[in-house]
Amino acid sequence: MSKPIKDKVILGIDPGTNLMGYGVLQITDSKPQVVTLGVIDLRKYANHYLKLAHIHQRVQGIIESYLPDELAIEAPFFGKNVQSMLKLGRAQGVAMSAALERDIPIAEYAPLKIKMAITGNGQASKEQVADMLKRILKMNDDMTGPFLDATDALAAAYCHYLQMSRPQTTRAYSSWKDFISKNPNKVIK
Repeated sequence: MSKPIKDKVILGIDPGTNLMGYGVLQITDSKPQVVTLGVIDLRKYANHYLKLAHIHQRVQGIIESYLPDELAIEAPFFGKNVQSMLKLGRAQGVAMSAALERDIPIAEYAPLKIKMAITGNGQASKEQVADMLKRILKMNDDMTGPFLDATDALAAAYCHYLQMSRPQTTRAYSSWKDFISKNPNKVIK
């Protein structure tokens, strides 16, 4: 059984090389509430290494401002462009490094898992995810801003909250035969 989540701050990040979304979720008495969300705009940096330095600096600033207990980050999905994938992985790694420097535990979630947790549909659009989060977390339209990267990051944080609140199940038996052998008195003859 899982125990109720009393007080916790979760930072969610949607990695990107042009826009990196972030969202902070405060859990109080097992109730999630949006603290902030936004994007780190990297479009003005032509050099990829300067983008990485800016990501590190900004994520450190977000961590210092909101003191998250945990980081939930979206895992990059495999695309056809290998160079884009490498750059995205570096951006994700730099954000993770900023959290690790503060001993913040990291949970990584596939985009499909996040979408499924929020909307019940692993193929949901960014707009559908944002709309569902607005409903679940009672957010105003002005809270989300123009970029869906921010709500994607918040979705990662909310997915992590849902994952933490699920009861822990242990697989005690590998098969019915295993169950019967470990519970001879429970077998009905």
